[in-house]
Amino acid sequence: MIRALWTAASGMQAQQLSIDVVANNLANSATTGFKKSRADFQDLMYQTVKTTGAPATNATTIPTGIQVGLGVKPAAVTKIFSAGNINQTGNELDIAIQGDGFLQVQQTDGSTAYTRAGALKKDAQGRVVTSDGSPIVPEILIPSNATRVTIGSDGTVSVQQAGQTAATTVGTLQLASFSNPSGLNSIGKNLFLPTDSSGAATTGTAGQDGLGTLEQGFLEMSNVSVMEEMVNMIVGQRAYEVNSKAIQASDDMLQQAAGLKR
Repeated sequence: MIRALWTAASGMQAQQLSIDVVANNLANSATTGFKKSRADFQDLMYQTVKTTGAPATNATTIPTGIQVGLGVKPAAVTKIFSAGNINQTGNELDIAIQGDGFLQVQQTDGSTAYTRAGALKKDAQGRVVTSDGSPIVPEILIPSNATRVTIGSDGTVSVQQAGQTAATTVGTLQLASFSNPSGLNSIGKNLFLPTDSSGAATTGTAGQDGLGTLEQGFLEMSNVSVMEEMVNMIVGQRAYEVNSKAIQASDDMLQQAAGLKR
C-alpha cells in the first residue's frame, strides 16, 4: 500500500504539470504568433517481483512475470509549431509568415532571437522594430517622408516617398529556419533562442529553400484551440481526482491493516 501512495502522488504531480501547460496555452490564446505546448510523460521504472522467462522447473519457464510500476514522470513540454489562423489587419507593417520561418530580432545584448509575431512598428529613428522596440535583423530604415510602405511576398521592403513617383527599395526582411523548431528555447515576449537541440539558424529569402512567404497586412494568431484545451483540462482534472482517490484507498487499506490487532 505504501508503494501505491507514492505512485498515485507522482500521478497527481504529473497532472498538475499538465494543467499548468493547458493554463498557459489558454492564457495565450489571443497572443499573436504564439505556439501551444504539450506535456509528454513517461512511466517510471518497474519493480520486478517475478522475472519473465525465469525457469519454473527443469523443463518449463515462467511465461509472464510480475512487474509493478512505480508511477509517472514528465518527459518533455513540446512546442507545437502548427500554423495559426491568419487575420487581416490592414496595417502596412503587419506581416504573417505563411509556411516555415522566423523573423530575426536583435536583442539588447547584441544576440539574435527569433519570432513568428509579425506585429512590427517603426521607431523614432525609422527602424522597423517589434512591439518591444527591438530592431529587425537585417536593419530596415523607413524614411521620415515615406507615405506608403510595401512589403513583398519575398520580404522586399519598398517605400513611396513624398514628391516621388517611383518606389524605393529600403531593405529585405529575411527569414530563418531550424532543423528542429521544437528544440528552440522560449524566453517570453514571443521570442525563441536556438539550442543544440534546435540546430543553428539557416537564413534565406522568403519563398525560397523551403521558407514561407510573407503576407503584408495580416497577422498569424495563436494556434491554440480553446475547445481542445478545455477538453485537455477536463481530462487532467479527472486524472488528478482519480489519483487522489487511489491515495485515499491506500490510506484506508493501511488504516484497516493497522487496526487488525485491536
